[in-house]
Amino acid sequence: MIILAATPIGNLGDASRRLVEALGNAEVIASEDTRVTIHLMRALGIDNRPRLIALHEHNEVAKAAEIVELARDIDVLVLTDAGMPAISDPGFSIVTAAVAAGVTVTALPGPSAVITALAVSGLPTDRFTFEGFLPRKGRLAFLRTLARETRTMVFFESPNRLAGALGDIATALGDDRRVAVCRELTKLYEEVRRGTAAELVAWAAAGVKGEICIVVEGGATQQVDLATGIGQVLALVESGFRLKEAAAEVAEATGLGKRDLYEGALSSR
Repeated sequence: MIILAATPIGNLGDASRRLVEALGNAEVIASEDTRVTIHLMRALGIDNRPRLIALHEHNEVAKAAEIVELARDIDVLVLTDAGMPAISDPGFSIVTAAVAAGVTVTALPGPSAVITALAVSGLPTDRFTFEGFLPRKGRLAFLRTLARETRTMVFFESPNRLAGALGDIATALGDDRRVAVCRELTKLYEEVRRGTAAELVAWAAAGVKGEICIVVEGGATQQVDLATGIGQVLALVESGFRLKEAAAEVAEATGLGKRDLYEGALSSR
């Protein structure tokens, strides 16, 4: 069995009883950084000496088959440095290989920077999307593709690129788009800065340290009637979209029914 185990994202007190028990009993641990795993075990007072396998972004694909084969006979605990494996961290290739091989995958839930940042952001939490790390190249173009996204968006970003990212968010999504920058969550110097993207640029430019999550307000749903929505679908089809894709795009942006848009556009062609 493959066991994905969430580890503390800062405060060691967030280690679950299930995690402590799993670490104490593990025969094999595949972890992002074995040194971090050893430190965690020592800090939690665990004296188990399991076999440790380094599993990081550079070797995960190559190691997947070996780890899955081990997991046919014994439980393999999969860890990252912080948070849940496979969420913008190593683990996804292991899961897909295990599923393909018929090996059971389970998880020990626990701390999540994404959910913690969303919860404290003060922005809508009923619908959200996690976009991972903002791209190093083409960041502004990428953000422009999200201009019509109505759900709250959560991103990871490095502190030295934060000011530039906020500037691009303001440019792509609007100066008044509300943002929460969550820094060092659960740690001693935890900080949440809230404001518009434009307002927070100067603060970030002065220098920020630590692990960063950016939570961004979704755009307003367009208020249009069905006839206008059908017109937008037809325009997208004219520009190269497939009808089904165009209907889904307009439905997401306007809140109109996808089926109504599809059938309306189909009958108008």
